[in-house]
Amino acid sequence: MNANALRGVLLVTLAYALVGASFTANSLLGSYPYAGGQALRYGAACLLLLPLLGRGGLAPLRTLTARHWVRLAALAGVGMVGFNLAVLAAERTAEPAVPGVLVGCAPVVVAVLVPLTEGRRPAPAVLYGALLVAAGAFTVQGWGRTDLAGIGWSAAALAGEVGFTVLAVPVLRLLGPKLLTAAVCGVGAAEAALVGLVVDGAGVVRMPTAVETGALIWQAALATVVGFVLFYMGVQRVGMERATLFTGAIPVAAALSAVLVADAAFGLPQAAGSLLVGAGAAVGTGLFARRSRP
Repeated sequence: MNANALRGVLLVTLAYALVGASFTANSLLGSYPYAGGQALRYGAACLLLLPLLGRGGLAPLRTLTARHWVRLAALAGVGMVGFNLAVLAAERTAEPAVPGVLVGCAPVVVAVLVPLTEGRRPAPAVLYGALLVAAGAFTVQGWGRTDLAGIGWSAAALAGEVGFTVLAVPVLRLLGPKLLTAAVCGVGAAEAALVGLVVDGAGVVRMPTAVETGALIWQAALATVVGFVLFYMGVQRVGMERATLFTGAIPVAAALSAVLVADAAFGLPQAAGSLLVGAGAAVGTGLFARRSRP
């Protein structure tokens, strides 16, 4: 693995770790209007990113076609707002581990779907690595109580996670990580606000408590601004298929952060699952591949 690819791996791993920790932060927002909270999160993230774009940083948006804007709307609606709505709906009748396990299968889906859309065969090493990562995510989280609705919404969350990665590829080339994140957060904030107005009406937002404020700041500044930008920077270096292998860092980071915040346990299953996730990522990125001598 060359230095550029190694930087990509580190960027993506840190990004997914921040997203995983945000699951714990999300648990602190259980009483806050859901869609309104998402609108605040993505709106704040967009505003935080605008000064970082520099003079003329918005200019590439003028090159986008109507098809590109539809893709951005789908990316925000499916991969951000829709994903979070699906997780919330799944957890009404299923334990949190159930959507977590299904989302942990995203590397397998992406390892097959992305090559097929580009007219090539899936890379065996990436596919084998993705299967190990999915097994590791299952081991970390286990399997909980659920019903048919819980499984269905968990599958929808999986589709949202896949959409967040696959839909971003063409626009990432045009906009770059920071502008893409700012644009999709702006669109996502508008979509979440619309959902909130329909569902909650005038109660779409309220003044958050101190704990809720801290959770919203974490989600906006770290999980979204830093996490999304680092993820897309990593994708530019290692490609979407290999970048998605590191979704396994989400349950690991969620388990570790739960130990610190919620006094949860990190035992043998979590340790074994973390090792499987690491092994799968190493296999998929070619760390164990033999190099032929010149």
